[in-house]
Amino acid sequence: MNKKFDYKKLIYLLAFLCCFLPFIDTPLALLIGIIVAQTVGNPFSKITAPTQKYLLQASVVGLGFGIKASDAIQAGKEGFIFTVISITFVLTIGYFLGKKLLVGKNISYLISVGTAICGGSAIAAVAPLIKSNKNDISIAIGVIFILNSVALFLFPFIGHLLNLSQQDFGMWAAIAIHDTSSVVGAAQTYGSQALQIATTVKLQRALWIVPVTLLTSFLFKSESKKVSIPIFILLFITALFVRTLFPEPQNVYDVIVLLAKRGMIISIFLIGTGLTRHVLKSVGPRALLQGVILWFLISVISLVVIIFT
Repeated sequence: MNKKFDYKKLIYLLAFLCCFLPFIDTPLALLIGIIVAQTVGNPFSKITAPTQKYLLQASVVGLGFGIKASDAIQAGKEGFIFTVISITFVLTIGYFLGKKLLVGKNISYLISVGTAICGGSAIAAVAPLIKSNKNDISIAIGVIFILNSVALFLFPFIGHLLNLSQQDFGMWAAIAIHDTSSVVGAAQTYGSQALQIATTVKLQRALWIVPVTLLTSFLFKSESKKVSIPIFILLFITALFVRTLFPEPQNVYDVIVLLAKRGMIISIFLIGTGLTRHVLKSVGPRALLQGVILWFLISVISLVVIIFT
């Protein structure tokens, strides 16, 4: 008995293979992924979901072999104050904004934390502490997911329009874009120096999951005190110091970074295939409005501060 030909799988695989072409960058990979999601869907969703997560993390670690520890420390120092102020600002405004828009308390907090720190990773970290259900988490991640996709196209365009330097754009992307994937994707499109700064500052920002998780446990009177630092961040730091302590063989590091950049493009494609119609429908207008307002405020304010300081 002949099996029916599955054209959806063929189209998906052809789109996936396009990501290996040298002229495909992160915004284009995301666009291809979104088009696939809206037309044929993702017939391999059970495989691509975990693959996307680990490929993204491995790619971020690989990028660490292209950054000197001294440069990372300098970028981290410059981004520290920005990070503290912006996280405090977003969480505070998010609280009052959620009440004003009548967004559910848990959903509002998840969106605020996702915007303030590192998108889906932060949401996943605090969700159990505030006893969020699957619907709350889906809505919050959906909001972040949509805005991340927009940022990947919009930020490089604005950066070039305003003639931002590599350093300024990298700092802006790390502060104003939610997920690490979109931060790295946007910065990778903008330039190598922007990529180094954005990756370093964003991962430093991600470490704030720890104090925010502890604060969440206190505010929501959660009995759980479990706090974890994402392993890939520690591996990224390790890669930085390996690259610094052992500068040779440089050609090996170059190959690792090249593979990491291609891995990031593939990760972005896989993320795009997750932006299905179901995800779009699951996000309510009030929650989306809160996410958009928070994102607009942190994007504009941080951009103004970066340009004029």
